[in-house]
Amino acid sequence: MEQFSQVVLLTPGVSAQQQKRRARVRAPELVGRQWLNTGGKELRLADFRGKVLVLDFWTFCCINCLHVLDELRPLEAELADEVVIVGVHSPKFEHEADPDALIAAVERYAVHHPVLDDPELITWQNYAVKAWPTLVVVDPEGYVAHVAAGEGHVEALRSVITEVVAEHAAKGTLHRGDGPYVPPEAPATTLRFPGKVIALPGGNLLVSDSANHSLVEFAADGETVVRRIGTGQRGRADGVAAEFAEPAGLALLPQRVAEQVGYDVVVADTVNHLLRGVRLVDGQVTTLAGTGEQWRDGSDSGPALETPLTSPWDLAWWEPAGGVVIAMAGNHTLGLFDPVTGGVRRFAGTTVEGLRDGAADEAFFAQTSGLADGGDRLWLADSETSALRWVEAADRGFAVRTAVGTGLFDFGHADGTADKALFQHPLGVAVLPDGSVAVCDTYNGAVRRYEPATGEVSTLATDVAEPSGATVVDGELVVVASAAHRLERPVPPGVAARLVEGASQQVKRPATEIGSGGVELAVVFTPPPGTRLDERYGPSTRLEITSSPAELLVEGAGVGTDLTRRLVLADGIEQGVLHVVAQAASCDDDPAVEHPACRLTRQDWGVPIKITAAGPKRLPLVMGGLDTEA
Repeated sequence: MEQFSQVVLLTPGVSAQQQKRRARVRAPELVGRQWLNTGGKELRLADFRGKVLVLDFWTFCCINCLHVLDELRPLEAELADEVVIVGVHSPKFEHEADPDALIAAVERYAVHHPVLDDPELITWQNYAVKAWPTLVVVDPEGYVAHVAAGEGHVEALRSVITEVVAEHAAKGTLHRGDGPYVPPEAPATTLRFPGKVIALPGGNLLVSDSANHSLVEFAADGETVVRRIGTGQRGRADGVAAEFAEPAGLALLPQRVAEQVGYDVVVADTVNHLLRGVRLVDGQVTTLAGTGEQWRDGSDSGPALETPLTSPWDLAWWEPAGGVVIAMAGNHTLGLFDPVTGGVRRFAGTTVEGLRDGAADEAFFAQTSGLADGGDRLWLADSETSALRWVEAADRGFAVRTAVGTGLFDFGHADGTADKALFQHPLGVAVLPDGSVAVCDTYNGAVRRYEPATGEVSTLATDVAEPSGATVVDGELVVVASAAHRLERPVPPGVAARLVEGASQQVKRPATEIGSGGVELAVVFTPPPGTRLDERYGPSTRLEITSSPAELLVEGAGVGTDLTRRLVLADGIEQGVLHVVAQAASCDDDPAVEHPACRLTRQDWGVPIKITAAGPKRLPLVMGGLDTEA
């Protein structure tokens, strides 16, 4: 997720609806290539007149966007009579602009509302969106009522929508009834968008069947089903009739550890934000780590069942760390779970999204998605930076290094030396028998090979439908072809690697233009109706800013409690990335309550900027509310 920010506080005694009327803006038309989930019908903004329309600007690579899809589900069901949600899919990577890939993603992530395909970012730009995800509320008369960037806004949305519904019910401009959603036909296959695969003792294969919310054990051929673990219903029940929610990563424990703890496999139960344990002898499932709530702020270390996780995507037992390393895609870190002590802690990363090497506790990651035990190295697919990275022991703990990849916005399919090679959103890695690394180059539909000794990248196979995970069985690579819903062996024994000289590409979203010298960065945030910023127990806001390159900021980097800050940009640097972490705690506004309930809004953004002499001197980004200075 990427964007900028500024804080504009609601004037005391002025409701969100009164603020909205002061800055009434007509919602632009919805323009795109095609509509999905409408039964083939093309829709226009006028078709939603009389309804409260919530536009969800998303892209299917973005973990924050996937969080928002799940956050919206209960709201969508609760307010189905008055509210219509429309996903506006504005792609980041080239692969996401493929119409077939989008159709698959809408099914994969169970999107049960209309989706506008916006491959050229026309509607994105018309609504002045700056980040994935962004939510825009449009009232029944077609005016923008509220904007919220990032995730964690459901309670604020509920409050805003309640006000909008009451206002337009009183005016007679609210029309209740069913929306335009038409569910597509659901095909039947054994696997549906599988995620990861591991080899079991004895030669069988265990696959996370993500969209079917279960695990499938196959015979060694990868086709004969031995059993299914889980009912296939989305949920979190333990036992032999277990439930999962889009499970992904799998890790086989060493036998000595399995015998001690009573289970053999650890599962990343991604959408439940849990780790689950599976006893292979009878398929018994036990919850091991996580609370079921998504981590947003505070401690992410402690007793495993008392510590929240956030979208664990892959797992690997790594002996140097002494436990199961967790690719925590949801907050751009690596976690560590100790099955014996039952503890979990931050292992590497800061939660800032980006690419920065160095000491493990200072490194930046971007949607950690694939792990592989390489002995003295733990290999890592860092998907949003299209990077292959590794962790290794260092003098004082552990250190993070990058083999291939340059940052958040560059990708492609190019082989050769590591400094020139490019991936596109890789999700999986596996260590080959010769010590080289196979990379599931997901959005290129390819399997790539990195040779640590020479630093060379080559292509082993192409035309693999979104490879997302892999393992080695008897020297042969077994790959999860996720969008083909099956396991494949795309690299015949003895095949020679070949070089692909693909073109480098960049994220389509244009960089934000800002003025040279000094600029003001601010986070627009209006506390939701019925709440206020409560500073009785200290500052309720926080802002942290860093940059890539670090020398981009002469002044303004660091941490503070004021959400408006002056930045001074270095002369001679024309472009870069600002990394911004902002948060605000809004509490129930009831003077009679001594300890009001509070909710934290927190965003972590990486924003590409272009510096010009004539660029604007103010950088607003709406975190929640409306920008009254626009």
